[in-house]
Amino acid sequence: MLMAQHRSFQFSRSEMSLKEKLWHVSWSFVLLIAIVCSIGFMTLYSAANGHMDPWAARQMMHFTAGIAVMLAVAVVDIRSWMRWSYVLYGIALVLLVAVQIKGSVLKGGQRWIDFGFIQLQPSEIMKMTLVLALARYFHGASYQEVGRPLFLLPPVLMILLPVGLVLKQPDLGTAMMLAFSAAALLFLAGVRIWKFAIVIAAAGAAAPVAWKFMRDYQKNRILTFLNPESDPLGTGYHIFQSKIALGSGGVFGKGFMQGTQSHLNFLPEKQTDFIFTMFAEEWGMVGGVVLLALYTLILVYGYALSMKSRNHFGRLVGLGLTTTFFLYVFINIAMVMGLVPVVGVPLPLISYGGTAMLTLLFGFGLIMSVYIHRDVHIGRRGASDDV
Repeated sequence: MLMAQHRSFQFSRSEMSLKEKLWHVSWSFVLLIAIVCSIGFMTLYSAANGHMDPWAARQMMHFTAGIAVMLAVAVVDIRSWMRWSYVLYGIALVLLVAVQIKGSVLKGGQRWIDFGFIQLQPSEIMKMTLVLALARYFHGASYQEVGRPLFLLPPVLMILLPVGLVLKQPDLGTAMMLAFSAAALLFLAGVRIWKFAIVIAAAGAAAPVAWKFMRDYQKNRILTFLNPESDPLGTGYHIFQSKIALGSGGVFGKGFMQGTQSHLNFLPEKQTDFIFTMFAEEWGMVGGVVLLALYTLILVYGYALSMKSRNHFGRLVGLGLTTTFFLYVFINIAMVMGLVPVVGVPLPLISYGGTAMLTLLFGFGLIMSVYIHRDVHIGRRGASDDV
């Protein structure tokens, strides 16, 4: 009888009405995301010297559309996302190929597709769909299956294809994020540590070969990272100015719209890659710590909501996407502080960019879908146990 009651509860959970699903949305999580985005609007307003155009107003529009996408994604049954995962991955892969054929060249990289009404960056979409596809592949896999080298061949190819296409754009930062987030998901799926050690050793051995194929500006970024003072007015200009701005902010900052490095145009890319530096110059160490605390809360929410899922696919999706968000934050902030080479990764929910905003909110929608449908059991072939 207890089993019948449990299965009845599972069925009612998976057959919830739209109103009930919206009731189960973690609205405190949504509020937290909105607060971080509001900080972004304010910083973009300051970056434009007190004007909504060209960045703050457009970013608000991106956020409004993104919230609608996030809630729409959240109420879709997690089993549907599992069925569509390979299709979505395939679409993102086709778009990456299309970039190579007909992509727009901007700032030395061929990374965007211009549809007229929107410029789309397929590599941002791939960050989400790769997690979905890998979670689908490893769902229901036994520990013995994950331990077989041949079983790991398809997911490795699924990772290498987009990483290779993104490197060709060239976009080293996004390629690193795809590789790291995929590696994290493989670890969560049960791939043994020694296999990662072999891959890392092979990558180290191949580094001299990879160096020959890197663009000159990519080589210069790595050399500048190793010795940032070697060319402060040339290749080291970005990180040199970033460190000056970070240091000049002090403990409490110079005040809103009072940052000298940013408003006197010494700080490059202040609306995108180096926006954290601009924020820290105006609000100081205290402001930076508060923003990091908000990011930490988002990560805690993401991992907590994901762990509540009773099906393996949902847990892998939620944990994988939350780890991707962590990589966004870590790489960007480490980059502007000079702890890693400058690779062009935006600060999530803060930096200006429509595709990044929409895909991040799409990812958060998937995490909430995992949470709303947390009691749905999915069999090895994708069928729920309660049907």
